[in-house]
Amino acid sequence: MKVLGIITARGGSKGIPGKNLKLLAGRPLLDYSIDAANDTPLDRLILSTEDKRIADAARSLGCEVPFMRPAELARDETPHLPVIQHAVKWLKDNEGYQPDIALTLQPTSPLRSAADIAAALRMLELSGADSVVSVNEVSAHAHPMRMLHVDGSGFATLFVNGQPVKRRINRRQDLPRAWVMNGAIYACRTEILFAAEPSMYGDRVVAYPMPPERSISIDDLEDWAAAERAIAMRPPDHHHPST
Repeated sequence: MKVLGIITARGGSKGIPGKNLKLLAGRPLLDYSIDAANDTPLDRLILSTEDKRIADAARSLGCEVPFMRPAELARDETPHLPVIQHAVKWLKDNEGYQPDIALTLQPTSPLRSAADIAAALRMLELSGADSVVSVNEVSAHAHPMRMLHVDGSGFATLFVNGQPVKRRINRRQDLPRAWVMNGAIYACRTEILFAAEPSMYGDRVVAYPMPPERSISIDDLEDWAAAERAIAMRPPDHHHPST
């Protein structure tokens, strides 16, 4: 399988201004994703950004930047799909390059490892699925079968089935395991991106489970602090000795 890695990093960020180049434990946030991807046997690794500073930093960290992303694909509300479609189409139209798999990596998941990426890609290959997404298990506290729906008058029922709250499953052991996508890894067969109903998922999706400590997704300063703590607890990294 010919895998194209696409790191998506735009310049504008409301939650943490300039976060893609902000130093996390002494390294630009962007560096963690480039480093993990470069340690995975990808065919190519590119960055999609509209920001010249991010593009220059990515090149210096060992990532290709074959194009600058159009500004209309770098707005706050821009979904991921058109960004990935644009990258794959640009490479095909301008370089005749056509990968089998498009792997999307967001810099906001700095703790995913090269081993996570490789294992998720292997899962996609062996399963014959259309895509793979990384997930982690939700806590019993936030389990969907314990969630409530509150109506306009303030009355609560169970969210999943509309039953009275007294039917709520109280014992954690009785809850089926539930998973949430953590945003660290998305990979799909490239034809899915341009199918009759284009998406990054297709119809058959496999889930690659990750532990909570590698699943931190950085949206705000609280997440940033959690990522700093998780990095401090990791064993020494042979690529980046802390000197």
